Amino acid sequence: MVVLATALMHASWNAMVRASGDKLVSLANMTALSALIGLPLIFFVPLPSREVWGLLALTTLLHTGYKIFLVRAYAHGGLGHVYPLARGGAPLLVAGAGFVLLGETLSPASLAGMLLVTLGIISLAFRKNGGTQDEKRATLYALITAGFIASYTTVDGIGARLAETSFAYVAWLFVLDGAAFTALALWRRGPGAAWSPATLLRQGLPGALLQVVAYALVLWAMTKAPLGLVSAVRETSVVFAALISSLILKEKLGPMAAVAALAVAAGVILIEG
Repeated sequence: MVVLATALMHASWNAMVRASGDKLVSLANMTALSALIGLPLIFFVPLPSREVWGLLALTTLLHTGYKIFLVRAYAHGGLGHVYPLARGGAPLLVAGAGFVLLGETLSPASLAGMLLVTLGIISLAFRKNGGTQDEKRATLYALITAGFIASYTTVDGIGARLAETSFAYVAWLFVLDGAAFTALALWRRGPGAAWSPATLLRQGLPGALLQVVAYALVLWAMTKAPLGLVSAVRETSVVFAALISSLILKEKLGPMAAVAALAVAAGVILIEG
């Protein structure tokens, strides 16, 4: 249930980015405020070990790459197209990394559930026939984003386990990630655009709170369960994204969306069963 709640949070802040005018600025505001939330926490958590520092440096690069391509994908495609594809490629990649790096094994039912979740998620992204040039670019950027998601999820899952506490890891992660992406936004847009008070209040703060709470809970869950299972359940956020896409953003959904959502729900039942 905890991971399902984080799925709704994740879909919600993505919808905020998609609905914004300047998506880079919107995401930078969220990330900057996330760093400010994490900043006081680092004074109350243990310093990372040398091994964890290395993972934090690596994941900062991966999170920055993820955000860059997510912004590019949303510049060319809607939430209902980009989000499922960006999130859909990650679960099996993460499960494979968990098997290779950590020796984690999955039961036949859990593996079947993961396959069903992944197929359902990906099918949501391809519910449209054909595709414009913008949609093709959105698909490419979303696929690249999926690779970054799988990579940072694996690194963060390992880092959260090696750190003294998962919350110590996530506090440092948000500070470093926020500093890196904010610097990028300031370089690309300048201080005036990147620090719009209206955007900070309307999207930055709500988005930052959703980001911090959701990812802290996900990393905690990764210390209690296999990486692939946590990742797969988290990716049910595409069901919430489909609803937000249709009901709030007014993006058109076809019957394939309902079928895919049912497939995802069935997969989650198998994973948790």
